[in-house]
Amino acid sequence: MKASIIVQNLKCSGCAATILNRLEGLNEVSEISVDLDTASVHFSYLNTENAMEVKKVLASLGYPSIDSKNPFKSKAKSYFSCAVGKISR
Repeated sequence: MKASIIVQNLKCSGCAATILNRLEGLNEVSEISVDLDTASVHFSYLNTENAMEVKKVLASLGYPSIDSKNPFKSKAKSYFSCAVGKISR
């Protein structure tokens, strides 16, 4: 199955790199891509638990889904995640 999640705080290729690196480590999740223009993450998954895990990981990195709250803590995490992504490229 395929899914897309629109996320908050996604600003640049550093953010995208962090998201890609982290999601590539998940079992049963593949074909991962990040679209900066639409602030969305696209992926294929096998079952609902996999899709929920992607959403959870995104939130833990500071990129909560558009339907979630976006407190200051999430915004701060996204800046850190972005910096890590820029360094790791």
